[in-house]
Amino acid sequence: MIELEGVPELIDPVMVAAFEGWNDAGDAASTAVAHLDREWKGEVFAALDAEDYYDFQVNRPTVWMDGGTRKITWPTTRLSVIRVGGDKPRDLVLIRGIEPSMRWRSYCNEILGFAHELGVEMIVILGALLGDTPHTRPVPVSGVTSDPDLARTMDLEETRYEGPTGIVGILQEACTHAGVPAVSLWAAVPHYVSQPPNPKATLALLNRLEDLLGLRIPLGELPEDARAWQVGVDQLAAEDSEVAEYVQTLEEARDTAELPEASGEAIAREFERYLRRRDVGGPGGHATESGDAPYLRDTSGGRTRPPKPQRPEKGRSKEEDGGQQPPEDPPTGPDEGSSDG
Repeated sequence: MIELEGVPELIDPVMVAAFEGWNDAGDAASTAVAHLDREWKGEVFAALDAEDYYDFQVNRPTVWMDGGTRKITWPTTRLSVIRVGGDKPRDLVLIRGIEPSMRWRSYCNEILGFAHELGVEMIVILGALLGDTPHTRPVPVSGVTSDPDLARTMDLEETRYEGPTGIVGILQEACTHAGVPAVSLWAAVPHYVSQPPNPKATLALLNRLEDLLGLRIPLGELPEDARAWQVGVDQLAAEDSEVAEYVQTLEEARDTAELPEASGEAIAREFERYLRRRDVGGPGGHATESGDAPYLRDTSGGRTRPPKPQRPEKGRSKEEDGGQQPPEDPPTGPDEGSSDG
């Protein structure tokens, strides 16, 4: 039985989850949830028992000094709550963890147990895949679900993938069997510059999450980080004629494939996002003070900073980066076999 002492009744809660590992190319998905947690000052109220789900020879604990005391941070999955203020306040339950090493069914059942106890209305799972997509174009983000009704009402794709999957795919199916509405959002990361961080892909995921939930997310310095990242990759690619030629080939393929997508509907979506962001000081994009919601804090929690981006690797094998393999064609949807970044 899950006991949630100190967590008040939530308002229209939606659970947003991301997992480091195979489903997280460029750390784009886990960084997106970390951004939400940081900008809206999330309060950690629970953590899954690391002993149950992790092989510590694969995901090793870290030792650090707190003053004169040595402490250990164990690899795990933590849950936090943020309250988004405005005319119609609502709560987000954030899940950020590492893809478990074992007992995936029990792991998903435990997450669903929290969702049930908290009255979660929908679960949104963020992921990132390696794909044949150029870094110079907008990051493709696909939304998929296993629920035909949800696909129809929220303009999502109904997943048809068959093949190896990661914890994102398993949790998606667990939600379906439990009758919990669930959506997966997948960002495509260029496989030739897959080293984390990738702020452009993180920004794309957050923009799509805004559209899905009808929220305005404070982005902080993320747009500027995304621009700086692209300029840096532009400069590195320009130094190698073969890489530059390859990027041009991807650009041509992408532009040709997306020509029919330059529709009035797509333009309208971008205009709506612009209007939401005009008044950055207005309601709907800020959390209440932490004193308004006395959530329990897990003082053992920590946040790791992703390493700096590295030079794009010419001739990089598609099977590198934890078994991620991009699709042969530019991605038109979250093919989960190539999706699990």
